[in-house]
Amino acid sequence: MSLEDKIIITCAVTGSIHTPTMSPYLPTTPEQIVEEAVRAAEAGAAVVHVHARDPKTGMPTANVEIFREILSAIKDRSDVVICPTTGGGIGMSVEERIRIVPELKPEMASFNMGSMNFSLHHMLRKYKEFKYDWEKEYLEMSKDFVFRNTFKDLEVVAKVFYENETKPELECYDVGHIYNAAFLVQTGVIKMPVHMQFVHGILGGIGTHIDDMIHMKRTADRFFGDNYTWSVIGAGRNEFRLCTVGAIMGGHVRVGMEDNLYLEKGRLAKSNAELVKKMARIARELGREPATPDEARKILGLKGKDKANF
Repeated sequence: MSLEDKIIITCAVTGSIHTPTMSPYLPTTPEQIVEEAVRAAEAGAAVVHVHARDPKTGMPTANVEIFREILSAIKDRSDVVICPTTGGGIGMSVEERIRIVPELKPEMASFNMGSMNFSLHHMLRKYKEFKYDWEKEYLEMSKDFVFRNTFKDLEVVAKVFYENETKPELECYDVGHIYNAAFLVQTGVIKMPVHMQFVHGILGGIGTHIDDMIHMKRTADRFFGDNYTWSVIGAGRNEFRLCTVGAIMGGHVRVGMEDNLYLEKGRLAKSNAELVKKMARIARELGREPATPDEARKILGLKGKDKANF
């Protein structure tokens, strides 16, 4: 099977959206995040997307040393591509979020393509009691939160990426973000070929209808033709539905507990590996073999794990 037919499965291991109350299986300590990342890779993920959390409370953190501990341990145990976040968590500054790139020089990292309302407050309708005091306040404050990524921010962040030979994964939460990416390519801020992540289902961004994803893909096609790669995220119950259609359309996919806590309706996933195994099975049934980490590196044009600073 040629590389063009391979599908890159990314696993977003913990994220900054779900809180510890929402699932007893959500990894929050460095040891748990590392174990989940390694098991996800063994299950078929070529890329793991990593956030860090405070090991005592499970609250999202931008602490570089916690990131270093997590990323180094994953690298020691697995050949998987490690893609840390520069999106961080609610309330973090752009400077805090980007710090890991010059410090750790990963092969790839997420790069958000525009400002938006990014709200989690609707989750309060489902959860009334919380394991930690910070959880309710964290969800409530998102109702008045603007996820800041101005054009000035984007120029600064892009410069940091290229100075450290880190491939940007362009996170597009709506169609306007694709237009932003195209403008940054046209003005030389971002280099081709690009890798785009279409993010569906965040309150404040584009929805989860199949037509929404097709519109995102058609818009990207107009700007970038065949000179880009793309992946799709479906938040919550839409994870496997959107990823399946994305796989049929020739895209790559992302699953994991950052995006979705359930293996099926009413059944919590006990590990990220369960989510990856399900997606790998679906991909194979569609005639697409999951890419290995080294195949993903070739498809995405990455510098190699030996050039990361962790």
